[in-house]
Amino acid sequence: MIALGSDHGGFDLKERIKAYLDEKNIAYKDFGCPNKESCDYPIFGRAAAEAVASGECEKGIVICTTGIGISIAANKVKGIRCALCSDVMSAEMTRRHNDANMLAMGAGMIGPNVAERIVETFLNTEFEGGRHERRVNLIEG
Repeated sequence: MIALGSDHGGFDLKERIKAYLDEKNIAYKDFGCPNKESCDYPIFGRAAAEAVASGECEKGIVICTTGIGISIAANKVKGIRCALCSDVMSAEMTRRHNDANMLAMGAGMIGPNVAERIVETFLNTEFEGGRHERRVNLIEG
């Protein structure tokens, strides 16, 4: 299951990603926000991150206007490695080398078609392990 979260700036892209996940028969849980009314991204970024950290969800996707704030909020949760990606190669490499368990995107930075390709790559790329595992362990402390 994929945890989803956004603020008002990421709401439309989150809805597009939900439709994409539905099309691919990928289960998800939406932790908000529920609409485009102004709201605070840390609430929804943290809720999605806590679901991933607890094991309720396997991975997470969080979205705000830039992706910066919501990725910072998600990364405050112990055990979360949330990567802000604006291109497919970054999404691939953060899974292969960093074993990122959450993806952040900026709805004001990328379009919906690129976002779908980023999500597809993020969800379908495996962690390489090996020397990268040692580095991920150093991140986790």
